[in-house]
Amino acid sequence: MSIIETKKLNYYYQDGDMQRYILRDVSVSFEKGRFYTIVGESGSGKTTFLSMIAGLDVAKEGQVLFESTDIQTIGLENYRRNKISIVFQNNNLVPYLTAAENVLVTMDITDNVLPADQKAVAYNLLDYIGITREKADRLVSELSGGEQQRIAIARALATNSDVILADEPTGNLDEEREREIIEIFKRLAHENDKAVIVVTHSQEVAEKSDVTYRLKKGNLINE
Repeated sequence: MSIIETKKLNYYYQDGDMQRYILRDVSVSFEKGRFYTIVGESGSGKTTFLSMIAGLDVAKEGQVLFESTDIQTIGLENYRRNKISIVFQNNNLVPYLTAAENVLVTMDITDNVLPADQKAVAYNLLDYIGITREKADRLVSELSGGEQQRIAIARALATNSDVILADEPTGNLDEEREREIIEIFKRLAHENDKAVIVVTHSQEVAEKSDVTYRLKKGNLINE
C-alpha cells in the first residue's frame, strides 16, 4: 500500500502565451520499506518534484496524496511538521548548537507522540547513524561535512515520521562518506520501514536503491 502518491501532477511556468512544463501528468506511488531514487539532468525537475511531495510548493494541476488523503486537506504546514522529514544538501543545521541540541530542537516542532526522555532519544538516534556521545556534545561547526550530514539525518528521524525525503544529500561528500550515507538510507528503509525518497545526481546512490525513476521532459520513467 502506498504512503505517498501523485495523481496527474503538472507544474509549469507561464512564458507569454506558452506553458513551459517542468512536470507533466506525473502519477507515481511510494511505499514504506523501500529506498527510492529520482535522477535526471540538471533542470529536469527533480527538485521541483521533491518540493511537490514535500508540500513546499503546490502543483498547477493534480494531487499529492498521503495515505490516500490530499496533503492540502491535511494542511501543508501540518503535513510538513508531522508526516514527513526532509534532508537538504546544505544540511541547515544550527551551527552554534551541539549535534544533540540540533536533534532536540526538531523534536519541539512536531505534534507526533515521542518518548518522554527526548534527550536519550536524541543520543540514541545519533548513535544509530554513527555519531558518538563525545561528538554529539560538540558544536556541529566543529564536525566534518560527513558527520554534519549524518546529524541532519538523525534530525529528520527525530519527528518519528514514516517518510524521509532527501535532496542531493551526498552532493558535497567524498565517495567514502557517500557510501556511508547510502547504507544509512538502506537501513532506514529495510530495517525501520521508512519510505526513503532521494533526489540525486549520483549513479552510485541510484544503483544502490530499490527503485530508480528518471525525470525526462517532464515525465517520470521507472528504470
